[in-house]
Amino acid sequence: MEEEVEFVIGLCQEKMNSSIQHLEKELARIRAGKASPAMLDGIMVDYYGSMTALNQVSNISTPDARTIAIQPWEKSLIADIEKAIMTANLGLNPENNGEIIRINIPALTEERRRALVREVHKEGESAKISVRSARKEAKESLKKLLKKGLSEDLEKDAEAKVQEITNDFGEKIDKLVVSKEKDIMTI
Repeated sequence: MEEEVEFVIGLCQEKMNSSIQHLEKELARIRAGKASPAMLDGIMVDYYGSMTALNQVSNISTPDARTIAIQPWEKSLIADIEKAIMTANLGLNPENNGEIIRINIPALTEERRRALVREVHKEGESAKISVRSARKEAKESLKKLLKKGLSEDLEKDAEAKVQEITNDFGEKIDKLVVSKEKDIMTI
């Protein structure tokens, strides 16, 4: 029975970890006025008939704080890359000189900063919901183990451990959100 309890707690922790990882990815995509190659994560380019990640068909760099440079490995991809960036609806305007694509990141207005902060808080709340969902699943599994013969003391201890883990992950989420908010609001 104790192995099953440890398994339930471990599974709960794994799900919460994946919530944090997802949040980190989503926050990296929200631009804070500074250029970052992560802003282009998730953009897919038609590469000889198959959709391929942009970072697998080009070199993406940030020559300065307001510019992203995309160097395609094949010049024939420039038009496809530009089209993919435009259709990704990130509010970015790519410019090319025939060899390299540059994206200038405009300075954020106060209104846009506030909108991005709201988006960050929404992502943070979504991660918290996911963490609470993992806690709920763990508690339900512990209740089932209790019916199978797990002692009440062990079940209560395991529930306390799950709650402690939930609190830790909630704090991690809050720190990530506060850090990103500070990053966005810094001019």
